[in-house]
Amino acid sequence: MTWGLPWRRWLDRSVRFKLLAIALAPLLLALPLLLAALSLWTDFAYDRLLQTKVRADLAVAHGYFERVLQEVGGGTRAVAASHALYRVLHTRGAGSADDAVLQGWLEAERQRLGLDFLVLRRADDPQAGVPQSVDSGARLERWDRERLAQYAPHLLERTGIPLVPTRNAAPTTRARLDDALMMVASVALSADAPVPGLVLHGGLLLNHNLDLIDAINRIVYPEGSLPFGSQGTTTVFLDDVRVSTNVRLFGEQRAIGTRVSQAVRDAVLEEGRTWLDRAFVVNDWYVSAYEPLTDSQGRRIGMLYVGFLESPFRWVRQAVLAGTALLFAVVMAVTTALSLRWARSLIQPVERMNATMQRVEDGDASARVGPVATHDELGALAQHLDRLLDVIADNTARLRAWGETLDRRVAERTRELEESHASLRLAQQQLIKSEKLAAIGQLTASVAHEINNPIAVIQGNLDLIRDALGPAAAPVQAELQLIDAQIERMRLIVTQLLQHARPTEFAGYVEPLSLGQAVQDCLVLVAHLLQQRRLSVQRDDQAHTLVACNRQELQQVIINLLVNGIQASPDGGTLTLATGDWEEDGAVVGAWLEVRDEGPGLPAPVLERLFTPFFTTKTDGTGLGLWISQGLVERYGGRLEAGNRADGAGAVFRVRLYTEPREPAAAPAPSVAPPPPAPTAGG
Repeated sequence: MTWGLPWRRWLDRSVRFKLLAIALAPLLLALPLLLAALSLWTDFAYDRLLQTKVRADLAVAHGYFERVLQEVGGGTRAVAASHALYRVLHTRGAGSADDAVLQGWLEAERQRLGLDFLVLRRADDPQAGVPQSVDSGARLERWDRERLAQYAPHLLERTGIPLVPTRNAAPTTRARLDDALMMVASVALSADAPVPGLVLHGGLLLNHNLDLIDAINRIVYPEGSLPFGSQGTTTVFLDDVRVSTNVRLFGEQRAIGTRVSQAVRDAVLEEGRTWLDRAFVVNDWYVSAYEPLTDSQGRRIGMLYVGFLESPFRWVRQAVLAGTALLFAVVMAVTTALSLRWARSLIQPVERMNATMQRVEDGDASARVGPVATHDELGALAQHLDRLLDVIADNTARLRAWGETLDRRVAERTRELEESHASLRLAQQQLIKSEKLAAIGQLTASVAHEINNPIAVIQGNLDLIRDALGPAAAPVQAELQLIDAQIERMRLIVTQLLQHARPTEFAGYVEPLSLGQAVQDCLVLVAHLLQQRRLSVQRDDQAHTLVACNRQELQQVIINLLVNGIQASPDGGTLTLATGDWEEDGAVVGAWLEVRDEGPGLPAPVLERLFTPFFTTKTDGTGLGLWISQGLVERYGGRLEAGNRADGAGAVFRVRLYTEPREPAAAPAPSVAPPPPAPTAGG
């Protein structure tokens, strides 16, 4: 079913629906498209505007950060070149760089410049850890605690940040961050300084530097700069750890020690890209901008971040879309009401005509539209419909009378033809069966005469051997009895051949038999064939019901099926024998036996002729085995069916017998399943 079919059925129900569809189709198509376009444009513009905003915020923060870095370098350079420093050094004398007066003067300068440390060290002092970049301006550096202790031991308390477990952060085994993120400037004093070989180091520690981060945040996000109650935040990272931030963890506690998400870390620190997108910051989504911070050797050691809460902007966008959708619904409601009002004058005459036609279809031949209020084409159509219904009513009455007469004649002729056809089909079936039985009767009479003579000779000689041997025949008594049984079986077979001309008569004594035990007795007789073909037998006896049959005839049927299965199976294969209870309409009426081989199966042409006399696929067969077996089974009201295994790995023959003998079925038909290649069939 295609997508449009339900809608077409809905429109075909009434003119009212079609008129409404014509009136509302432009709105139903145009307004949703407009709403979708507005939504897409809003999403696009929303994202672009927020990205542009946060990009500008990052540029402002970066500018201020660079300005602070330049101030650190400029202030340190100014102190290193100041006359006051030279005068203090000259007054205190050579080698007095560690003098208390000098240190006091440097401390005053440090406070004036707003630095965290300002110290003099000799350039050749190996313990000072003098950076390689001297007189190159301020730079970002990552210092460990040992190096920080050489220059500013009083700053050690601001390092050692415990890491706080953070959602979406990259996995780590660290528990704390002990390094420091520094703004450092190193300026060598001139050669004419009173104490030669000195280097002035000034720096600013960014760990826990809340004054700096709050100043950046006030510049980037001044009061009232963000609408809808959004809040701006700024952060400095060392690696992926927040070392200075105004992002709150909870209450007034700052989120120092929390970490950035792995996605941002990979993009900024690993790939060196600037992140401009939404990101999850500690406990909420922010429109975020991250850029890498590099040291003097170009290594990415941290990040600078600015961002603002996304949720207020998201609520505004959703409110706009909701308002637009509400407006769309109001317009649709008003338009639908007006369309129904205007279409009523057109719909009422059509509905009356439709109701009239429905009453006529329901059998009310007197139904008419009657006068209508409109005098347009619809009114004229209603009058024409009434006149047409009058004409149809008159013609229908005449046709009904003539049709009843014709129906009676057709019914009588049809009944005569059916009776004649049934008689012809029955006569044809009886003629064919009579011809077959006549031919088989002649053949079986001749075969019986020719076989009975050798049987009598064999039986006579066997009795003579038994009398001649006397007690000496005891060792082979079992074999002699087996020969007696087979001679008796041959006589029964000859008798059964003669009785195929009288299918409703029983050839022998009927007794309740177990199919499982009958199979076990027959396996003894075909054991030598199984050994020749190295076949194994798999049994599945599930039948608990006894069946009514002659023992010798049942053995003849089973042995014939076993021999056919053995001949059809490949050497070393398996012959499966299964029995079960036969149920009809939920009640057990008998039992069934299946013989499953592993041969090539039964093709459709073979299945059609399988139970036909003298049909065989063997070069040395007579084609009577399955035909005789079918006759024996049907004599007791049972069925012999043939088909192919469900897995296509061979043929299946099934015998069904009742607990009590029944009349033979009128037209037994074997079950047929689509087969693969041809087997050997017949016997």
